[in-house]
Amino acid sequence: MIEGSAIPRFTRGHRLQHDKVRNLWLVQAPEKAFVADPVAASVLQRIDGARSLDAIIDDLASTYDAPRPAIAADVQAMLSGLMAKKVIAI
Repeated sequence: MIEGSAIPRFTRGHRLQHDKVRNLWLVQAPEKAFVADPVAASVLQRIDGARSLDAIIDDLASTYDAPRPAIAADVQAMLSGLMAKKVIAI
C-alpha cells in the first residue's frame, strides 16, 4: 500500500501527452507508448510531482462525487501496477 503522503511522479523518460488528432491520452516513453483510458487519464493528469497521493484522491473524489474509499482503492491499484512497470515512482 502506498502511503497517502507519498508524492507520485513519472519516472525519467515517461510523460503523459494528449494526442489531439485521435483525442487520446498517451503515456509515452522512449520506444514505447501506452494508451490511457479515460479513468486512468484522469488520475495521471493529476500526477505532477508536487501533489501527494491523498491530495490526488481527494480531488478525484470531489470531482466525480464518488466515495473516497472506492477512489482510493482504484488509484492505489493503478499506481501499484504502474510502479511495477517503472512508469511511476514515489
